[in-house]
Amino acid sequence: MKVVLFCGGYGLRMRNGTSDDMPKPMAMVGPRPLIWHVMRYYAYYGHTEFILCLGYGAHHIKDFFLNYEETVSNDFVLRGGRTELLSADIADWTITFAQTGIESPIGERLRRVRDHLDGDEMFLANYADVLTDAPLPEMIDRFAQRDAGASMMVVPPQSSFHCVDLGEDGLVGGITAVSELPLWENGGYFVLRQEVFDHIPENGDLVADGCAQLAKRGRLVAHQHRGFWKPTDTVKERAALDAAYARGDRPWAVWERDGAGAALQGATGSGNGSGARA
Repeated sequence: MKVVLFCGGYGLRMRNGTSDDMPKPMAMVGPRPLIWHVMRYYAYYGHTEFILCLGYGAHHIKDFFLNYEETVSNDFVLRGGRTELLSADIADWTITFAQTGIESPIGERLRRVRDHLDGDEMFLANYADVLTDAPLPEMIDRFAQRDAGASMMVVPPQSSFHCVDLGEDGLVGGITAVSELPLWENGGYFVLRQEVFDHIPENGDLVADGCAQLAKRGRLVAHQHRGFWKPTDTVKERAALDAAYARGDRPWAVWERDGAGAALQGATGSGNGSGARA
């Protein structure tokens, strides 16, 4: 299935006070940016047709893939001055780069790439800065068996704060960690049908408009995930992921679990070999 990734936001909370225009999906985790980790996750499960909804700092994302160096994350042999890759990351990826506006909300970005879906009844969508080890085939299979317009992954609240139960007299009746409350929050990793477009108005939002309307009609299902899930909204969160990568703690890197990832990534070769198109 095609994968739509939203990567056009400003990412202001990711800045270090500098004036650079680097978009959040290009923040580095290990030797590769966040967006690469997200795409590698989908590619491991065989979904290698990507539609990137670009906006702010789009040229950084385009340049990264147009000048992609397979040798950064793959073993290779240097023979007679020529590089012979022993494996490849993006050789079998097809990437559509679509400018969807600087200020567009996510729903509008999705509307603007509808034609690139070629009328496919089902497709995947996600933010380009959230990492997980969720079982994607299971999410897709469960949705395919349901009569629904959309599925969204939900996760327990990530806040480290505590909720306080107050009585009328001001006495505290109890304190509960937010993460222990019977609540779920949007975790991204959407599986969608074309029906979702019927509920997203011009300049609308995917969740507040599209998913909310489907929910009112009993057409939205959730996939509950209690495993690894990490958003990357701040410098601190990116630094934590980078440190985890450095010490080998990479639960989101499902492609590193066994040798199956390499087989799914296509034949070996040299050069970037990607099917990128703008």
